[in-house]
Amino acid sequence: MTILFFVRQFQDILNLFTTSPPPKPSPNDHHNIHQFQTKPRQVLPQQPLPFPTQKSSTIVGGLGNIGFGSVININFCVSCSYRGTAVTMKNMLESEFPGMQVILANHPAPLPKRLLSKVVPVVQFGIIGIILAGEQIFPRLGFAAPPPWYYSLRANRFGSIASTWLFGNLIQSFLQSSGAFEVFCNGELVFSKLMEHRFPGEIELRDVVGKRLASL
Repeated sequence: MTILFFVRQFQDILNLFTTSPPPKPSPNDHHNIHQFQTKPRQVLPQQPLPFPTQKSSTIVGGLGNIGFGSVININFCVSCSYRGTAVTMKNMLESEFPGMQVILANHPAPLPKRLLSKVVPVVQFGIIGIILAGEQIFPRLGFAAPPPWYYSLRANRFGSIASTWLFGNLIQSFLQSSGAFEVFCNGELVFSKLMEHRFPGEIELRDVVGKRLASL
């Protein structure tokens, strides 16, 4: 009895320091594990982030159709060869402001200069006619003898005629030029070369016209 008691005590001590083996899995457990591994994973659809929506606007590039029905008048000096600049500004405004009408026109010179420009051709043809007519025209004009300057012109007839024609055209062009490049938006002056003493830039003119149209 004493030996049996000690054997049991020894077995109890061994059981304290040894772990029992895990139980054998049953067939039902294998089936459940297989179902867990093969079950497809459900992917939840991602909802779009609630970004703030932007209001649709009919304005394209900040300008849009605010120019629809408006009229731009570009009055420039034709004799100053400003037509190329005016056409460039016209194309730019029509592309930036759809529906806008851009009208190009000549800006006349002041009245005194225009009147003098009408006199220049008369003086031109008068001098050329005197050179070609000769000395016999002076008695008909009330002169007993030709003036001294006539002989100077007569000495170089062709040079005098060419010089009179070219010099007269130069004076006439100067009297007809106004040097203007005036821009009107719906009848209101928005840029004046006569006051600014320079041409407007394309971006500058676009912004000036845009602000004017936005204020209407």
